[in-house]
Amino acid sequence: MTKIGIILGSTRPGRNGEAVARWVHEVASQRTDAEFEIVDLLDYKLPVLDEAYPASLGNYTQPHTQAWAQKIASFDGYIIVTPEYNRSVPGALKNAIDFLYAEWNNKAVGFVAYGSLGGGRAVEHLRGIAGELQMADVRSQVALSLFTDFENFSVFKPADIQRETLVTTLDQVVAWSKALAPLRAS
Repeated sequence: MTKIGIILGSTRPGRNGEAVARWVHEVASQRTDAEFEIVDLLDYKLPVLDEAYPASLGNYTQPHTQAWAQKIASFDGYIIVTPEYNRSVPGALKNAIDFLYAEWNNKAVGFVAYGSLGGGRAVEHLRGIAGELQMADVRSQVALSLFTDFENFSVFKPADIQRETLVTTLDQVVAWSKALAPLRAS
């Protein structure tokens, strides 16, 4: 069965991402075409990148990197849940991505973002990063506004249309994850 990791890309205290990731998982878990699991960056306690060799060499020496690599390698695709910080990606998420290389290759990725402008600028940066890591980013994305999809900027209450967009994003990630399976097998 196709396995999709839902990566919770914020480690900030009081983060909105936890509720968003649970919502993504709840919607995704109603599907029968893939298995879904939340992967919380907080569970991996990754320091600022501390590997001596570039990730593309796959020479991971740190136990935290090895655990992170094993988890990421276990998936066929990903949904990245990300806030937008200062017109870009949260530092913790970028750092976690940079630890690895081959574990990301030939896998699909979709995005669920949130922020004052729906997290769109963070997603644009993630699309470039995904390309460098040989990931196939899907077209559909969920853009959650802090003004309309959160009450008082902190209680997650997505508009009905967001669920439809999420389903489309999941459809695309699952389809592309399956289509890329032969590349991962070779």
